[in-house]
Amino acid sequence: MSNPQPSSVKPGSNATKYLFLFLIGLIMGVVATVMALRAIDARKDHFHGSVMHVQQWHLGQLKQKVEQNRCAATDVLPHFKALRVMGDDLEPAFPDLADDKRFGEHASRMRAKLDAALASPPLNCAGVGTVNTEIGEACKACHQDFRN
Repeated sequence: MSNPQPSSVKPGSNATKYLFLFLIGLIMGVVATVMALRAIDARKDHFHGSVMHVQQWHLGQLKQKVEQNRCAATDVLPHFKALRVMGDDLEPAFPDLADDKRFGEHASRMRAKLDAALASPPLNCAGVGTVNTEIGEACKACHQDFRN
């Protein structure tokens, strides 16, 4: 009889198939997880975080102006105005706190400091630094009461 040729089965081919399927499943699982996490994140309301980030950026810009000794009204008033406009968005940004009396007082105190700065802009860097510190303290007081 002739020597039977083994069929075209290669040793270890099942293992490579399983490894290939495992890798495909792993990749699909990672992609599905990322898609699910992004869908969950998209449902969140990012408004309150955005308000806080924009205010923090403007306060940082004011601090930077003081450090650079560039405290002319044209340099600092745009930041005070932006902070004041964002101050009007505090209650809508935190609807669960909007009815809280303490939160309203904190927001009102911050707006009052900004109104005073806009009505009588600081003329030098020491004044800008003082106003910036007062606004930062108003923010800090609210954060101590409500952030935790």
